[in-house]
Amino acid sequence: MRNLELNVTVTTCQLEELTSDEQQLVKKAIEATERSYAPYSHFHVGAAARLDNGVVVCGSNQENVAYPSGTCAERTTLFYAGAQYPEVPVRMLAIAARGTEGELTEEPVCPCGACRQVMLETETRAGHELRTLLYGKRCIYVIDGVRNLLPLSFKEF
Repeated sequence: MRNLELNVTVTTCQLEELTSDEQQLVKKAIEATERSYAPYSHFHVGAAARLDNGVVVCGSNQENVAYPSGTCAERTTLFYAGAQYPEVPVRMLAIAARGTEGELTEEPVCPCGACRQVMLETETRAGHELRTLLYGKRCIYVIDGVRNLLPLSFKEF
């Protein structure tokens, strides 16, 4: 028996340390939290994706009383990008959230497992690493490559 050690890289920074394109994307994700439909969890998530052609698409979580029928902001955004721009790779994804009191979260909020898997498929489809920006008021996590979010990922063999 042996141990397998996994290492991931996450950079932390403040909003003003990001490039202007990255700052704009984070702000779009924050705006998208306002369009969330979350009457059950009261947890509003927004996402914004920048495509290789410069287009930015946004999405938010959409809940349903039958919980499995809703969808997360990340998947809403990435599926919309794929449906509207099927030949244009996604370059970067920003995610922001508001807690149950309506305030932006202090800490960055990480995507769920299903969203991480969709992000990995998006990255694979694009043929390059997806840069992910996870917003929190205290700091922003910058993650290059979905494998840093999902190190033991499911993939086609």
